[in-house]
Amino acid sequence: MGENLHCIPCGGGHRSWSYCSSPEAEIVAFIKCGDVLLYQSGVEPREQQVLLPSLHGREITCVRRLGAVEVPGRAAINVFVTGSEDTTACVLVLSECSQAAVPLARLSDHVSSVRVLVAASLVGPGEEGCDNAGLSTLLFSAGGRAQIECYRVLCAADPASESAVGCQVIHVASHRLDEHWERKKNRHKLVKMDPETRYMSLSVIPGTNTKQMPTPWMFLAAACSDGSVRVFGLLEAARKLVLVAESFHHQRCVLKVEAFLHTQAGGERRHLLCSAATDGGIAFWDITSPIADHHSPTNPVYPVLGAPLLTVMAHSCGVNSLHIYETPEGWYLVASGSDDGSIHVCLLEVTLEGDNPTAGTCLHVLERVAQPCAHAAHVTGIRVLRPDLLLSASVDQRLTLWQHGPGGLEELSTTFFHVPDLAEMDCWEEVEAGGGRRLYCVLCGQGLEMLRKHNWCLALW
Repeated sequence: MGENLHCIPCGGGHRSWSYCSSPEAEIVAFIKCGDVLLYQSGVEPREQQVLLPSLHGREITCVRRLGAVEVPGRAAINVFVTGSEDTTACVLVLSECSQAAVPLARLSDHVSSVRVLVAASLVGPGEEGCDNAGLSTLLFSAGGRAQIECYRVLCAADPASESAVGCQVIHVASHRLDEHWERKKNRHKLVKMDPETRYMSLSVIPGTNTKQMPTPWMFLAAACSDGSVRVFGLLEAARKLVLVAESFHHQRCVLKVEAFLHTQAGGERRHLLCSAATDGGIAFWDITSPIADHHSPTNPVYPVLGAPLLTVMAHSCGVNSLHIYETPEGWYLVASGSDDGSIHVCLLEVTLEGDNPTAGTCLHVLERVAQPCAHAAHVTGIRVLRPDLLLSASVDQRLTLWQHGPGGLEELSTTFFHVPDLAEMDCWEEVEAGGGRRLYCVLCGQGLEMLRKHNWCLALW
């Protein structure tokens, strides 16, 4: 560490730079005073390669797994996307064999930090909308300066490339709150939206293009630092991303949102949204009407979301992680982690006040469980794996598996990871040839790490 690879008397003040090393030469290019300067020199002999491909120039704030690509003669390759304080997002593959991260594409449309990423759907081998070798997904990225970007990411096998995966990224749409305000005809009567607003969390609203709701729109919920919960609509064919509805109920920074779909026995559907703020409160909303009534990309209506159906004070301070899991009984487990290291789990039941389609939605708390000292620092990642199994990750660099039962949470195992200042965790499960199950976790912060656990479901047996 700390080895000086190449030194150039640039004089400082350069705006952007790039470095390339090959067996023949080392090349450095940078921009200074409006000029592009290029330096080239011969390579000094070294015993080993000490320079790895760069992912980001600053800490990684978010990570998402997009899916897996089947490559002939090899195991399926996982494709990820990361966002950073350096204002870029990076599509990459992580190889278990070489233990290397290989960038596929870099997205540089943001003017400020990329805080959150979300994929609209996971499409992989054998699924509708994809061939047997690739994946296609809509990717949303958001962060500082109230900016949301939307991309269509296409990945397919490319055995000739270093990563064995080829990637194409198509920019679909973007949205800025200040630009949205400028387009309003009566803006002189309104208070201008804060252009420094940050999007803290995003969640794609599931089940919006069905027989019950035949619409080409895709909807997205956002948690905002100005105290608002906002819902956006995307019309991919027209490349339009518009604001649909909003609410300032929380009156403080909203840290997390999570959308979920409830279907009654008779087929009646409700689109529900969960939002969590810096005071530890978690609110639940019925957003069925705002998204069902939205039709026009040119003359949109911006209804207020109204009052939440239910508010639960889950923590004494900010909620840094949130996950919702539907149980086989049709109930919902809502797990959250906080700044104070605590974990809270509540079990919700959704009912309708009547049998008609316009009946009101009711939420009932069936059970609440709290673990005050689950971790020694912020809980920034949480995932309900099964009704009786929970996974949490914290800035204390511990990944803990919990058993969830009527008596509360019981720690089953703890794994220490290497990434400092954990920002986010993503998890997925793969079934092995022999029927066993493998759980994978990818963690980001001051670095990126992927962990694997075999037969995790046997932990209780």
